[in-house]
Amino acid sequence: MQYKFLVVPFMVWLVIQLFKFICDSIKQKKIAWDRLMGAGGMPSSHSAVVTALATLMVKEYGPEAPITALTVIFACVVMYDAAGVRRAAGKQASILNKMIEVSELKPEERLQEVLGHSPLQVLAGAIIRNCSRHPRIK
Repeated sequence: MQYKFLVVPFMVWLVIQLFKFICDSIKQKKIAWDRLMGAGGMPSSHSAVVTALATLMVKEYGPEAPITALTVIFACVVMYDAAGVRRAAGKQASILNKMIEVSELKPEERLQEVLGHSPLQVLAGAIIRNCSRHPRIK
C-alpha cells in the first residue's frame, strides 16, 4: 500500500474518534460533537496512532533500524505526555472551573478538562492498533 505510513495511522485515529463520538453520544443521550476532534477519553487515539506508526516501522524496516528506534521513542514520549502532563493539565482545568463557578467571574466558556488519559486509556489505545491487523498491509 502506497502512503501506508500516513493512511493507517490516520484511519486508526478516525475510527477511535468515531468510536468515542458514538459512545459519548449514547451516554449523554445527545450528539457529542466535541468528541469528534476532542482529546482525552477511552481509548487514547494518541496512543493508537503512534503505536500504529511504530508497528508499521517495525514491520517495514525491522526492529534494529534507526528509524524504528526513533518511532518507538517518539511513541513512548507521546504516551507518557498523554498520561502525565496532559492529564495533569486536565485536572488543573477542572479545579479552575470549580473556582470560577464559586467566584464572581463568569467566563464565556469553561476550560477543557478532558485533555489527557489515564494509564489504562493509554494502554487501551496502544493495544487496539495491534489487535486490528489488516491482511493487505504488510
